[in-house]
Amino acid sequence: MFRVFFQNGFSIAVVPVKVIMHSIAWWPTVFVVIVATVTDLRSRRIPNWLVVPFLIAGMAVCTITGGWQGLGRSVLGVLLAALALGLFYLVGGMGLGDVKLFAAIGAWIGPHQLVFAFLFMGLAGGVMALAWAIRGGFLKESLSGTADLIFGFRKRGLRPHQTLALTNPGARKMPYAPAIAVGAILSFFALA
Repeated sequence: MFRVFFQNGFSIAVVPVKVIMHSIAWWPTVFVVIVATVTDLRSRRIPNWLVVPFLIAGMAVCTITGGWQGLGRSVLGVLLAALALGLFYLVGGMGLGDVKLFAAIGAWIGPHQLVFAFLFMGLAGGVMALAWAIRGGFLKESLSGTADLIFGFRKRGLRPHQTLALTNPGARKMPYAPAIAVGAILSFFALA
C-alpha cells in the first residue's frame, strides 16, 4: 500500500506505508523503552501507565496510516509479541510488564520488524545475563540453571521452575527492559 503526497496539485512523493510507519514509530518507541528501562532498573517494574497508552496509540497510528491493513499488522505484532514472551512468563522466567512492553512495541512496529526486535533482544539479554553472572560471581550457577530450564522442560512442561521462577524470593532477578530496548531500537536499523 502506498500513500501519495500532494503539494499545489502536483504529486511530490509516493511513499510505501511501511516506510511512513517505520519513521513515525521511531521516536515514541525510543522514548517509551528509555522510560521503561529506567523504571525497570529502579523498581523492577514496568508501569501500565506507560505501556497501555503506548499500545493503544500504536494501534491507532497504524490504523490511521495504513487503514485496515495497518490495524491488522498492529494486531499481529501485539499477538506475536504476547505469544513469544508470554511463554517465558508462563514458565516464570519473565515478568508480565516485559510481556506488555514487548506487545506494545509490536503494536507500533508490526510482526515483520518484531522478529528482528526479538532476535536482537535475545542476543542483548544473553550478553547482559552473562555479564551480570560473571560480575556477580554466579556464572556456574547461572549456566546450570539455564541448562535445567532448557533440558528440564520435558518434565516440567509449562509449569514454572521451582527455584528459578520470578515468584521465588530467592531467585536472582535481572531487569529485562534494557534488553527489550536494545532489541527494539536495533530492529529499526535492520530494516533501514
